[in-house]
Amino acid sequence: MNSLDSKSINFLLADDHSLIRQGVEFLIEELEFDGEIFHASTLNKVLEITEAQSIDILVIDAIFPDGNSLTILSQIKQLKPEIKILVFSGVDENTQSVKYIQAGANGFLSKLSEEDEIKNAILKIHHQGKYISEITQNALLNSVTNKSLINPLQSLTEREIQIAGMYAKGLGNLEIAAYLDIKQNTVSTIKKRIFDKLDIENLVELIELMKTGH
Repeated sequence: MNSLDSKSINFLLADDHSLIRQGVEFLIEELEFDGEIFHASTLNKVLEITEAQSIDILVIDAIFPDGNSLTILSQIKQLKPEIKILVFSGVDENTQSVKYIQAGANGFLSKLSEEDEIKNAILKIHHQGKYISEITQNALLNSVTNKSLINPLQSLTEREIQIAGMYAKGLGNLEIAAYLDIKQNTVSTIKKRIFDKLDIENLVELIELMKTGH
């Protein structure tokens, strides 16, 4: 393809469904990229191939049997800062795409997209280093607006704030339960409620929120 650089471009297609990987490989071949196409069906395999091979573009699903790709995006960027990451997933783009962009992805594409849009996303990732759909652009704008106007911690009750603070100090469920003289199951339930209200998935995100307030 004349519009593509002569430089060899290596792809890593990461999805636990082989049919999805084969479909994306077919579209890449239609674009006539010169380079190798590697496959991975688990997050561990993604990290293994990324470390061992020279990967230019990673097309990765959001959810795998061994976890959420959100957890390894920053690790991939540390291993290979120059790699371009396109998240290609069936999760809701309106509510989820911003998380992946903030974690280091260069683009987010819904699996509901037409073939032409998938090709367009791959070309934009290659030529411009990013692909931001209209849906994700709006989600990013809403995220910035909401964060500047609202402190998400304000949605928590006093008890939830207290327990969030204890987590931020490094205390575990057992220690918090003993200190507050409540059941460990109650602490776990409150923790889940805190995560749901703040739209976070782990303690690292909670600690960051407690530090910055947004």
